[in-house]
Amino acid sequence: MDGIGELLERTCKSMIKTLLACLSHATKGTVYRVGPMPGLQVVRITSGIRQEGTDEILWGLPAVSDYNYPGKSWEEYRDRPDHVLEAMGWCVEKQESWTAEDPFEDVRSVRKQLRGEVEDYYHMEPVLVRKADLYGVSGELLEYPLDWRGNPIWQNTEYVVVAVIKIHFLPNTIHRDDKSTKIIRELSRTLGTELLSLHLRQKLLAAQKEFTRQRLQSCEILAHELRNTLIKLGFVFSAIKANLAIVRQGWEEQLQTAFPNLEWKGRIIERLDELIRSRMHQINGSQELVSLCEALLRDQQELMMLNLLPDRQEQWVSNRIQPKWEHLVADSSVWHDLRDEILLLLERLKASLWRGRDPQFVRSVKHLPLDLCERWAGLAYAEFSSERLELLDEVLGLLEHPAFPNPYKRQMRKTIRSLKVLAEVIPELEERANRIIYSLRQGTDAESIVPLDIAGLSIAGLGSRGRDGLSAPLSE
Repeated sequence: MDGIGELLERTCKSMIKTLLACLSHATKGTVYRVGPMPGLQVVRITSGIRQEGTDEILWGLPAVSDYNYPGKSWEEYRDRPDHVLEAMGWCVEKQESWTAEDPFEDVRSVRKQLRGEVEDYYHMEPVLVRKADLYGVSGELLEYPLDWRGNPIWQNTEYVVVAVIKIHFLPNTIHRDDKSTKIIRELSRTLGTELLSLHLRQKLLAAQKEFTRQRLQSCEILAHELRNTLIKLGFVFSAIKANLAIVRQGWEEQLQTAFPNLEWKGRIIERLDELIRSRMHQINGSQELVSLCEALLRDQQELMMLNLLPDRQEQWVSNRIQPKWEHLVADSSVWHDLRDEILLLLERLKASLWRGRDPQFVRSVKHLPLDLCERWAGLAYAEFSSERLELLDEVLGLLEHPAFPNPYKRQMRKTIRSLKVLAEVIPELEERANRIIYSLRQGTDAESIVPLDIAGLSIAGLGSRGRDGLSAPLSE
């Protein structure tokens, strides 16, 4: 039983206990819940029986009843032709009490009508609550229950029935409109107030749950949209990397101009390609080896086009190219006599990737000022991350050097400045987004909380395309 159900049962027990205490000739009390409209399901909440000769009350639902859970609907107990008349139907439809002061003449005794058995002495009192208090409207918009003729009941009254109290008495101790029935009627109003309070509390809890559900749903939608937005903003760091790669490529082109006879990766890769193509026809139809050769050629050509940092290119050689060569030499005798040359070429390829950082070559470039060469070489191979945005200021300074030989340096400066502004805004956007999402989830003030990465919005954690781009695949 939920919290509201427990409160309802305690309230009903308190009412029964009060009535039995006030009415010494009362023997048993039961409270039935009625509603909601238009079904008007009647369900017995609890019963209390006074133990004979004592003031102790036994609680529960010991007797079998049609009104035990799930109870009876309005269509089952309302008055209708060729059907037994129930006191419950009278109380609910007429909003009036029913007193069985003479069980032998009780025309609404179900047991007497069906089996001819006499029931006990009892009084049933409807618990009324104003429509305006319960529903907040005068009644025009409500869907009312219908009597057996199809006419709505309660339409012209101020009240609805929310419960029915039934009190049993000792024989010949109860009469219609006597003091006992008036006490029951008076206390029924108190119960009506209590039930209204429980109803309002239940509505409040339901509204709070719905508000929480909507808030969390809105939070998830917002988090999803912000996550997508931040993922899209991740292009900023990829664009910055691309511009730094252009700076690096430009520096290596200057070195190749200064040292045309120096062995660079392009020349070595061309030789490796030549070794593959010159002997592929000797494989004798092995499709697996042909596919391996084709994959190796693709990887070597992709490395040719890459402008990654030297360590990333060396990883590419170690992870993508060298294992394929080892597999090719081991599985085919075609390249056995070239094994030593191939291994030497691969080692020379790795070494060539680092030549741009060699201080000896930096100081030996004669067609550019030494200060420009030193700054250029340092920035070309600098490790960029979101924590090193100041590196972009240094790149801008490099592009402003009067001797920097790039016809598009003005456009590059403009692009990097714009990317720098965006890169500086993203951490603040991420923090504010996390604050807003956390405040929505917790129902707190966004400015009073410590920012947490609760939505998984950190760009650094968005998969392979991290904020600094360093976790991106080597092919990017």
